[in-house]
Amino acid sequence: MSTDTDQDNDRMEKINVRVPEVLLNRIDEEWERRGYPSKSEAIRDALHDWVNPPATLSEDTLADLEESRERAERGETVSAAEVRE
Repeated sequence: MSTDTDQDNDRMEKINVRVPEVLLNRIDEEWERRGYPSKSEAIRDALHDWVNPPATLSEDTLADLEESRERAERGETVSAAEVRE
């Protein structure tokens, strides 16, 4: 394991990871397409999401959001002032 620093002066440690060739090929195809400056940055971002997963919405909340979008598309909306009344 070696250490280095990134632009934020955070200590970085290098690790070796073995992955199946098929997965490595997918990573090679995706990191630049998604706008990452390097494969390492893409993998760090993925590991960060694994350790701190983004919040997920419940099925009920997703259904409510879909209903809200549909009502807005049909013009069935009210102003904030109307809601307060």
